Amino acid sequence: MRVLIAGVGNIFQGDDAFGVEVAQHLARRPLPEGVEVIDFGTRGYDLAYAVMEPRDCTILVDAVPRGGAPGTLYVIEPDLSALDEPDDVSGHGMNPLNVFRLVKAMGGEWSRVLLLGCEPGDLGPEDEGKMGLTDAVAAAVGEAVNLAERLVSDLAAGKEITG
Repeated sequence: MRVLIAGVGNIFQGDDAFGVEVAQHLARRPLPEGVEVIDFGTRGYDLAYAVMEPRDCTILVDAVPRGGAPGTLYVIEPDLSALDEPDDVSGHGMNPLNVFRLVKAMGGEWSRVLLLGCEPGDLGPEDEGKMGLTDAVAAAVGEAVNLAERLVSDLAAGKEITG
């Protein structure tokens, strides 16, 4: 089984660094053979090329505002079948949907995608930079690491994964 766990986010925008933090923690843990953890930060082009590599699943880890309490974790299987051309993919930020739009525009394909998301408390001002996770999101990092490991285990066992 080949799985990519991709941490994404901007460390200068508060809780947007959630995916980066989880990836850094996972990278220090023993993982099954075929599981690769990469901290992509805001490198959308790198992520686009990585998701085109043949694998069974890509697990994106990111801050996901959905209206819940800060620190709430979500597992989402997004429907990426109807994406249009990318509106903006730059080297200074990353919108994961635009990464998949870019892959589609390049004629690439991807495997199954799961999103392990965390409800942010504060994403900080875009123009100033605010490093560090809020307490609620920082407290969710360990739980997210365990959840990512459980997702990999469930994928390997062929279990159904629901959000």
